[in-house]
Amino acid sequence: MEDISKRSLKMIKTFNATAELFWKVLTSPEHVGEWWGPDGFTNTIRKMDVREGGKWEFIMHGPDGIDYENEYVYSKIIPMKKMVLDHLKEPKFTIIISIHEEGGQTTVEWCNIFDSIPTKEEAVRAFKADVGLDQNLQRLAAHINLQ
Repeated sequence: MEDISKRSLKMIKTFNATAELFWKVLTSPEHVGEWWGPDGFTNTIRKMDVREGGKWEFIMHGPDGIDYENEYVYSKIIPMKKMVLDHLKEPKFTIIISIHEEGGQTTVEWCNIFDSIPTKEEAVRAFKADVGLDQNLQRLAAHINLQ
């Protein structure tokens, strides 16, 4: 079996929220648009069809004025347990979000798996994907705290 760790970015974070609340904030366009992306980014959600085979299309508006078109397809959905999304534009990667609730808190393992080591290295170099993932999860936690 292939060791994907060299082409992955992975973070584990515990949120002060039930899995139900976490899932709602992860799958509702009105919520996702408020927290998705690194610091300073905003989003225009065009389509968010959260079901296996469904598409999620949106534009991330960077603080520098650059717009980033994004398109994902949901390849696996287990409500309040797991979500797998494939990023269809460059850079190519898959997001695996695993969710575990215990005692009213939800621990999330978030893993971005790139199609190759060079793709991951370029995403980190050009887009600071590692910093962006950390900021994304911090923004998610802040948004959950407002609910």
